[in-house]
Amino acid sequence: MTFPQTLHLFCRVVDNYGDIGICWRLARQLQTEHDILVTLWVDDLRSFQRICPEVSLDAEEQKIFGVTIRHWQEQNGMFAPSDIADIVIEFFACDIPPGYIAAMAECDPQPVWLNLEGLTAEEWVEGCHTLPSSHPRLPLTKHFFFPGFTGKTGGLLRESALEAQREDFQSNPTKMTEFLAQFGVTPTEMASTKVSLFCYPHAPVVALFDAWQNSEVALTCLVPEGVASDSIHAFLGTEAKAGAARMRGALTVRVLPFVAQPDYDKLLWACDLNFVRGEDSWVRAQWTGKPFIWHIYPQDENLHHKKLRAFLTRYSADIDSLSTASLCWNGALTANGEEQNDWSALWTGLLAEMPKITQRSADWQQQMLANGDLASNLLQFAVSLRSVAAKN
Repeated sequence: MTFPQTLHLFCRVVDNYGDIGICWRLARQLQTEHDILVTLWVDDLRSFQRICPEVSLDAEEQKIFGVTIRHWQEQNGMFAPSDIADIVIEFFACDIPPGYIAAMAECDPQPVWLNLEGLTAEEWVEGCHTLPSSHPRLPLTKHFFFPGFTGKTGGLLRESALEAQREDFQSNPTKMTEFLAQFGVTPTEMASTKVSLFCYPHAPVVALFDAWQNSEVALTCLVPEGVASDSIHAFLGTEAKAGAARMRGALTVRVLPFVAQPDYDKLLWACDLNFVRGEDSWVRAQWTGKPFIWHIYPQDENLHHKKLRAFLTRYSADIDSLSTASLCWNGALTANGEEQNDWSALWTGLLAEMPKITQRSADWQQQMLANGDLASNLLQFAVSLRSVAAKN
């Protein structure tokens, strides 16, 4: 009997689409590419349904694309050793049910227990990746597994066919045109600079739109329904529903329906610049090989600014315009206590360095490919733990 055959992944949704987005991609990849029976436990089916329309909101258990989905509720409390998977993953330190943990301790052999952490570029991650942590009461050991940007981390989430799919799509103008046309994008908009916008509500969208309206470069901004709704409404002068669009000056804003994950990848591939947020869309933008600006999930005491700067040090330290725009987009650059928000100057700087930014994006993608993919690296580590346990 080979190891592993089964895997349980626990996800509590904090950032509406980032958490479940990551877990859903990982679950599908483990099932499709590694032939593992995966059960995804998730507490928020409504957010899940936005990125996977096949999800039923009233089902306690359902199977989608080969993955079993369990609605994680308080009543999921009683478990037997036979209920436990070979590998148990808690995403981002969520507390899995105590009854499940107790049943894990009764298993022989015990499952490999991993805490899959959030992605950060901070240097300390390399020293904490794969570290063990003993349970305070039970004879169980959990290991921390960190995604990351170097060979000393778990790498980034990426399906094995993703690069070939991207190259096929981007090398075929007809495919890109047909994809965008279904959302109402006109030939004139196709020929403009295309930007996707996915951000948190506090992003300085109004200031950015003002700069784009007065730019010498025609630009089409494609924004999913529900994103930055107040700012989009102010620009459109009407409700920011899918299908709504308006042109002001050099800028056209078009609202798209909130698409499923595979189509979101295509949207990123079809655009010249992508504004992304959180973790899931941030990682997907890095696999496009195209320029992007990241809106990081906000944390207390501005801890997210430290994480942002750590990433920019790795990604764009030698490209001043990109680093400055990224810091301003996140409210991390101030003068005399005031946020810097001169997006006309920032946009002019970005345009001037866009060839350099584009090359850096392509080089970065190749650098990340060399680190392998998160799912494969995670399974290799799990197998090594089981091998060590079998020898002891």
